[in-house]
Amino acid sequence: MKNKDTFTDRLEAQAKAKQALLDKAKQKNPTNDPEFAARQEARLEAARLREEKEAERRRAVQEERERVRAERAAIAAAKAAEAARKAEEARLAAEQARKDAEERARRAIRTAPKPVQLGLKDLKAALEARTGGK
Repeated sequence: MKNKDTFTDRLEAQAKAKQALLDKAKQKNPTNDPEFAARQEARLEAARLREEKEAERRRAVQEERERVRAERAAIAAAKAAEAARKAEEARLAAEQARKDAEERARRAIRTAPKPVQLGLKDLKAALEARTGGK
């Protein structure tokens, strides 16, 4: 009777078992499975759609930020224009008030009675009126 349990026999059995495992793994390889390719394609399409939606959301957020910035800039420009308009109106009003005051002073000088035309009492009264009674 021959003993089949020699070292060489064990090496051959190991090699056969290894080859069987490799063959089994090759048969289960997902690249050979047509359903796997379809599932993989569906996953890639879903990922692409997610990325497109995210990019669209980012674009919408960026456009909204730009719109808000533009609105704020327009409001600031309007406020600045209003302030400039008010400043110009104030300057014109001050200029007009100065001119009116000068005109009133000229008119007062022209219409004031001359000391020669007045008597002594009238002269005293006119001086007191001009100086405020001092």
